[in-house]
Amino acid sequence: MLKMKDKFNSSVTAKVCCGLLAGMLASGNALGCACGCGVFDVGTSSMFPGGEGGMAFFQDAYQDQNRNWSGTSQAPAENNDDKEIQTHFLSVGLQYMFSKSWGVQAEVPYDFRYFKKLDDSGNIASRNWSQPGDMRVEAIYTGFFEDMSAGVTLGAKLPTGSHSFDSDFVDRDTQIGTGSTDILLGGFYRGSLTRDMQWEWFGQLQLDVPALIQDAYRPGLELDAAAGIDYEGFSIGRCRITPVAQVIFSERTSDSGANSANPVASGYQRVMLSPGIEFGFHPVRVYADAEFPIYQNFTGNQVAASVLFKVSVSFMF
Repeated sequence: MLKMKDKFNSSVTAKVCCGLLAGMLASGNALGCACGCGVFDVGTSSMFPGGEGGMAFFQDAYQDQNRNWSGTSQAPAENNDDKEIQTHFLSVGLQYMFSKSWGVQAEVPYDFRYFKKLDDSGNIASRNWSQPGDMRVEAIYTGFFEDMSAGVTLGAKLPTGSHSFDSDFVDRDTQIGTGSTDILLGGFYRGSLTRDMQWEWFGQLQLDVPALIQDAYRPGLELDAAAGIDYEGFSIGRCRITPVAQVIFSERTSDSGANSANPVASGYQRVMLSPGIEFGFHPVRVYADAEFPIYQNFTGNQVAASVLFKVSVSFMF
């Protein structure tokens, strides 16, 4: 059994994080969008620390929210003044494990957003803008087991992104920044499904709790979780190819506060299926996935995306 643990740990150490936790490691609202942007922070088991050392990464995530959704089904577009929210979420990050028990991670986003809606005159109008998003900083503890198969994270989302761009046109829940300082609590666990250690399962979750707010606006509390499997038996030369399949669950409560909050059209529950693939050529790793909603329950009328995309490139040092 000890030999199996050692072999598993060696395999995991060879993996590079292709996207930070995103914290759930999920989640969160560094992306500042009431209609479910935080799901991008949930990733795969390759995000989990596997040994001492560091990892730097770049990630590009994209979604086009262009369908009006109410409750559990698509609704007529005329029921919603918001028509489309299209966003590229770019981010750079760093994770460093000082030992097999303790580490830190930080993520700095920069977002590009296009927003189209009916203006006060009833005409279609739009805005394009790009700004830094809300930075995330977290501490990592993985000292529960020798193989680092379980860990917890504790950190904060900082209000570094703007929440006041063209505020007469752009609602608070559509701003790139939330204006809040949030507490981030997360955890993960992974294990082997087969004796040859080629099939692995993993689970993770993160809770994002807004603590300090600005301008009488409180974004909803968000819970994100994921469970999945991956297979490490494919390779071409020195390049390891790892297919990944995961199920992602997200829930966000409605916004509140006197300033621009819209409790009747914010908050949701969502389940997504996410096939992905990872290419590893040490010390570089490339990961990509697509996330397809199979169940959505939105409060009021909100614009939703039919698919979400993510690509990450990481370097271990």
